[in-house]
Amino acid sequence: MSDQTPLDIAQAAMEAAPSDDAARLKFYERLSDSELFLLLTKEAEGDQINPEIFDLGDASFVLVFDREERLTQFVGKAAPYAALSGRVIANMLVGQGFGLGVNLEVAPSQMLVPPEAVSWLTETLAHAPDEVEARAEELYAPKGLPEELLTSLDAKLATTAGLAQNAYLVAVRYEGGATGHMLGFVGTVVGAENALAKAAGEALTFSGIEAGSIDVGFFLTTDPMAAAMSKVGLRFELPKLETREKIVRAAPGSDPEKPPKLR
Repeated sequence: MSDQTPLDIAQAAMEAAPSDDAARLKFYERLSDSELFLLLTKEAEGDQINPEIFDLGDASFVLVFDREERLTQFVGKAAPYAALSGRVIANMLVGQGFGLGVNLEVAPSQMLVPPEAVSWLTETLAHAPDEVEARAEELYAPKGLPEELLTSLDAKLATTAGLAQNAYLVAVRYEGGATGHMLGFVGTVVGAENALAKAAGEALTFSGIEAGSIDVGFFLTTDPMAAAMSKVGLRFELPKLETREKIVRAAPGSDPEKPPKLR
């Protein structure tokens, strides 16, 4: 159906294969990546927001919708909301004991994500590969990695516009004989290392791959490692900063360093 959203599709795949861990992980990846409209009791005041809280049985839930019109349809009229990524909302709920009511009554992807699943998601999003410290002695073309990981890395790195010029995935043998794979970022913006490592970690986790199975490294464009990786590595292009929409107002959640606060 043309009006299906990525979240609808991912949720349907998960429901169709309840024992498939990959489908479950893909749904939670879509949930964390999607822009969600969080229903509020009143308009946000600065970085302070007041979500509507619904008590349903043994747990309380905040309500989110992956389209503004779905929120309006649920309420029956225009209503205040905060447009935030799923990961920001999940992190905002840490320690609050709230679950997520997703698209309730207005979409095939309607479901209740219990508080314990929200906690699991925030812990999962916090995982990141280790930054490589050992000296690489030899580089090779990557091999033996699942296609799901490569697809997930490509999609995830597409969300990191302006943070680095590009990245290379290589197989590596380190000083001392240890071997593995490394994702090397070239031309990284100062201070963006943590965000890039988390993006790589999410791609690994939601592909069902252990985060520790791939290291990350950061290199200047003039570093000999950058040239060496370009010869054998699988290249990922990161979008240029100018391709992103310019933020014209300080909406709640627009600054990842200043997440909104519950009141």
